[in-house]
Amino acid sequence: VYAEAAGLRLPRTTREIAEMRGQKVARDRLRSGDLVLFGDRRVNHVGIYVGEGRFVHAPSSGGTVRLDHLDGHYWRDHWIAAKRIW
Repeated sequence: VYAEAAGLRLPRTTREIAEMRGQKVARDRLRSGDLVLFGDRRVNHVGIYVGEGRFVHAPSSGGTVRLDHLDGHYWRDHWIAAKRIW
C-alpha cells in the first residue's frame, strides 16, 4: 500500500515498523494512511487507519486482511500510539 501510494517500503516486522521514524499522531487527529500501533507493554500489532474510526490489518501472519473499528473492545484496550510516516 505505502509503496504504491507514497513510494515508501515498510519493514516486514511489527518491531521494525514500531521503531520507524514518524510524527506521533493523537487519536483524534488520525488521517487515512496513519499507522496505528497496538499491544500490551510493547507494540505487537500494526494496522493502517482508513478513516471514520476504522483500520485495516491482518490479524495473524498469512491471515485474511480485515477492517476493524478502533473502538472495538480489544483494540480500544490495546491502543499504544499512532504515527504518520508519509
